[in-house]
Amino acid sequence: MRKGFCRTPLYIRKGKVEFTNIDLREYNYELPPARIARYPVEERDLSKVLVFKDNIISEDTFRNIYQYLPAESLLVFNNTRVIRARILFRKESGAGIEILCLEPLSPSDYELSFGSRKPVEWKCIAGNLRKWKSGIIRTSFPYNGREYVLTAEKMGAEGEALRIRFEWGTEEITFGEVTELAGILPLPPYLEREAVDEDLNRYQTVYSRIRGSVAAPTAGLHFTGTTLDKLSEAGITTAELTLHVGAGTFKPVKTADISQHEMHFEHFLVTKDTIDLLLKFKGRIIPVGTTSVRTLESLYWLGNKINAETHEPGREVILGQWEAYKAGRELPLETALQAILNYMQQNNLAILNASTGIMILPGYKFRVIDGMITNFHQPMSTLLLLVSAFIGKKWVEIYDYALKNNFRFLSYGDCSLLLK
Repeated sequence: MRKGFCRTPLYIRKGKVEFTNIDLREYNYELPPARIARYPVEERDLSKVLVFKDNIISEDTFRNIYQYLPAESLLVFNNTRVIRARILFRKESGAGIEILCLEPLSPSDYELSFGSRKPVEWKCIAGNLRKWKSGIIRTSFPYNGREYVLTAEKMGAEGEALRIRFEWGTEEITFGEVTELAGILPLPPYLEREAVDEDLNRYQTVYSRIRGSVAAPTAGLHFTGTTLDKLSEAGITTAELTLHVGAGTFKPVKTADISQHEMHFEHFLVTKDTIDLLLKFKGRIIPVGTTSVRTLESLYWLGNKINAETHEPGREVILGQWEAYKAGRELPLETALQAILNYMQQNNLAILNASTGIMILPGYKFRVIDGMITNFHQPMSTLLLLVSAFIGKKWVEIYDYALKNNFRFLSYGDCSLLLK
């Protein structure tokens, strides 16, 4: 065990991380199906918020959240935008194949891929794959009064997923426009329904801008323009980052040994301006959503990594699942963030382009955040483990309160404000 790092006994044997006292059963609770919010409330900011502050639980309407935030704090939002990543194809035999686009491979940049008028390749997962042994599958979509055909071809394996090449036979339309015309908004599987017109607006945050997610950063769904104005009037500063939420966010933990769970990687972008604000507001940083939590904590460890290693310009900086737990000397937060800024300046980068696979477990010591706004998560999920890492066993009391007081759970549900 590395003293001073984790309350959870953590061992590193031959480079392998082992946690010895995380019993996943302790992070289980009964979630009645009726408590899962299948649809959003009529008005975003009329959802409920549970406030955990000074070790006391209370509740209010979300539109009043500005009253509970610490004075002169920094709220950090994830401005990713959900794409219509589900595309339904058919083989000539009539068999239906569903493809879910996960991330671009060629070109690998999201905006370049969405802006491409030529064939692109994406990492995808496919439903009914046993019916698609080989060959090209097709689907049609209308554009400007004409019918076009989108084709998909398997190019090989990409880890546990597939590398799929998309072509649509015209350079009049970009791939981003093709997905808007041929794709379907992907909803979380636990909603057990297809997307409807209302979801096209309500399953996006009001500040979403950068296309790339297959799931919404749902803590942000409660904000409205009016809510943001109230925050500004209350002296709350805001910043943005971009983390594209992948399908792995719904991946259940199936291993009894938590160290055997393979965490998903997610791509993120952070601007120099946001890092400057993190330095200015140290001790008053509150991310909106677990995606923002994950990004901010990853920034600290990437700063440590950049300070200790040489990185080639243009190469994506990557934080592995267990790197935070294996790290040697730890830098002060200011030094870690300054290392990132120096790296960006030396390489003429306005935006840090990185990926993180960090898994935040009970016992993790948070370096960047001082609170969080987050929804209520599934039992035995990595998201619930992250929440428990921040507030400890109080999560049981908080979730009991939410269940007994008619809070709505999961993506379209209510949320909580958790403060140190």
